[in-house]
Amino acid sequence: MSDLQQLQAGLDAMGLELPAGAAEKLLAYRDMLLKWNRTYNLTALKDPAQAISHHLLDSLAILPWVNGANLLDVGSGGGLPGIPLAIVRPELQVTLVDAVQKKATFQRQAAIELGLANVQARHARVEELQGAYAMITSRAFAELADFVRLTRHLLAPGGCWLAMKGQRPEAELAALPADIRIQAVEPLGVPGLEAERHLVMLRLD
Repeated sequence: MSDLQQLQAGLDAMGLELPAGAAEKLLAYRDMLLKWNRTYNLTALKDPAQAISHHLLDSLAILPWVNGANLLDVGSGGGLPGIPLAIVRPELQVTLVDAVQKKATFQRQAAIELGLANVQARHARVEELQGAYAMITSRAFAELADFVRLTRHLLAPGGCWLAMKGQRPEAELAALPADIRIQAVEPLGVPGLEAERHLVMLRLD
């Protein structure tokens, strides 16, 4: 099975349809991520096939809940999940933020090489960032209470946090501030990924 076939099979299993050319662009991003990884240490994964399931499909698993004009990806690292989301939703304005300079440098270069005019990469600490975002997401950035505390000044009125987690984080959910409403905790099915995945959706009351 080719990489494109593996990716398409995963997308089909998840019920996701992508715009023309998006699958090829996702694989180009995967190749760039693994190439830069040899120098920049962007991901622990080195297997190209595993990167399809663990990075591309995992990032796109939250796509059905992504709706709004703009999205902030906190602690984006190698650009996950922000860059895959930006590839398949060209109308979505995506801002990536990471406190590590070399990771922001990679994100900027990926946006240039992949022609992603809807991506902006910022080298900053998220608590110093300004702006208003309809959606704020993260993948393994921090515990929920810290994630909310560090980013609440960036959430637009009516906005939503989309926190990507492994197992359902009961202790983290219980530790949330009183003014945070748990909208939903959705189990995510990611083909080729054996581990549990959940999307935690939070709003300000």
